[in-house]
Amino acid sequence: MATLFSSGLKRGSLKPVLIVGTSLIILSLGLALISTDFLGVDGWISFLLASLLGAALLAGAWQLFRREAMPRWMLWLLIGAALLRLAAGAVWLLVLPAAGYDSPPERLGYVMADAYDRDRTAWELARSDKSLWKAFQGTYRKADQYGGLLFLSAAIYRYSAGEAHQPLLMVVLTAAFSSLAILFTWGFTRRLWGDGAASLAAWALALYPEAVLLGSSQMREAFTITLAIAAAYGLLRFVQERSWWGLALVIGSLVLSLPLSPPSAALLLIVLIIQASGMGRGLLPASLQARRWFWPVLVGMVVLVALGLWLALLQFAPQNVTSPLGVVGWWVRKSADWNAYLSERSSGWMQKIFDSTPEWTHAPMLVLYGVVQPFLPAALIDITGAPIWRLIAAWRAAGWTLLMPLLAYAPLRALRKDWLERALSLAVWLVILVASFRGGGDAWDNPRYRLTFAGMQLALAAWVWAEQRRAPDPWLRRIVVGAGLIFLWFVPWYLRRYLHFAWPVVDLFKTLGLGVTSAVLYWIGDIVGEDIKKNRTPFRAI
Repeated sequence: MATLFSSGLKRGSLKPVLIVGTSLIILSLGLALISTDFLGVDGWISFLLASLLGAALLAGAWQLFRREAMPRWMLWLLIGAALLRLAAGAVWLLVLPAAGYDSPPERLGYVMADAYDRDRTAWELARSDKSLWKAFQGTYRKADQYGGLLFLSAAIYRYSAGEAHQPLLMVVLTAAFSSLAILFTWGFTRRLWGDGAASLAAWALALYPEAVLLGSSQMREAFTITLAIAAAYGLLRFVQERSWWGLALVIGSLVLSLPLSPPSAALLLIVLIIQASGMGRGLLPASLQARRWFWPVLVGMVVLVALGLWLALLQFAPQNVTSPLGVVGWWVRKSADWNAYLSERSSGWMQKIFDSTPEWTHAPMLVLYGVVQPFLPAALIDITGAPIWRLIAAWRAAGWTLLMPLLAYAPLRALRKDWLERALSLAVWLVILVASFRGGGDAWDNPRYRLTFAGMQLALAAWVWAEQRRAPDPWLRRIVVGAGLIFLWFVPWYLRRYLHFAWPVVDLFKTLGLGVTSAVLYWIGDIVGEDIKKNRTPFRAI
């Protein structure tokens, strides 16, 4: 898009500009037609304004990467990813009212209940005569506990929307902004591990189901996923070439993340410090520590994020809890208790497990349970849901099931590499475990908390795949097959649960034990077989 504009202006031709402009007009008319249930094109001007803003975001990000020797296909991947997310949003709007559960959010085409509450509240605020800053105050916090996305949505509706509420308008922006993460993921991966891994990471993020789902809805993760990988890329670029653009990306991403989600901003800052420690083989690179302005900037960012987190959580804490550490501690305990309650309430099996196990084991079990969510065997076999939701569940679970073994293997591979790979593996798994602790066994909240750092996760997975092709390691195969065997033992367990399949193993722990035992036996057999082939003593490789 940026290439079309720049090449057109250089040649003095308006043809590229006309092509882009005509495409956006056609897109706007089509979106307006879908939003009115094919009754007219009312509001197409609003969609045109939103499309122009989305196009400007894509063009601006493309210009930022001019020095990165971007392949031309990346432009089409970027545009295609944005259109894929927008098309998915249109599908939810058209299909869910007829094929969903007939809940209020689904009747209006929302794929997320949180998006339904926040988006409708944003429209009400936009149509009122109240200040948009009310999004951060009072009863509006019920729709958006932090206020940032509510404020942004209300601003878009107030200054660009027509007379009717059109939820698809915000999806235009979330689709465009979330697709920007592809560029930053490509740049981050390329600077660390080369073109091959970068291309794989970019394609993986463009098609990753959870990223497409949240990029097609009115959710904050559509923004935070881009901000997180932009900060990681900016830090890398600043360290490597002292680029002020890089430092601006780090600070800007943290500042913009704060009103959207202070906890995510705080976790992002921790991840950036871990990343910096990996690049410097110490707490922070020595070359940066020597600069006079470095410590004031670092301390300022830490104070800013900590202050934002404290002020955001203070509104929910009891009146007798006011200190920063006390507020954060209260929030952590409340999160654990609440998600344990939700997980136990939503699953009869979790209730049975909690009743028969010590209380101190509940939190670790919930974290482990959350790590595998969405669980593929359950998504494939559960026939109790509406067909559209079963397809969505299987689609999301397939994406995480393909990614999880690569991330599980990454720390093992990183032990043989430099500190950077170890630091990034630590950061990725810290995020996964924190998200699992925060979201428990919930199959929706937990994955979307984790998704904020999808750019770094997919970059690390792409590195693993590239390293495996360069120097094959049998342990990746062992982890993949072992995970597959564990999953297979849960297939008859879920068949018994949902289809009354005659299966003697009822106990969940026994099923897990059978899976782990099968995986360990496979590993032993594979190690022995490999050692015999190489005419050496079995287990010598270990």
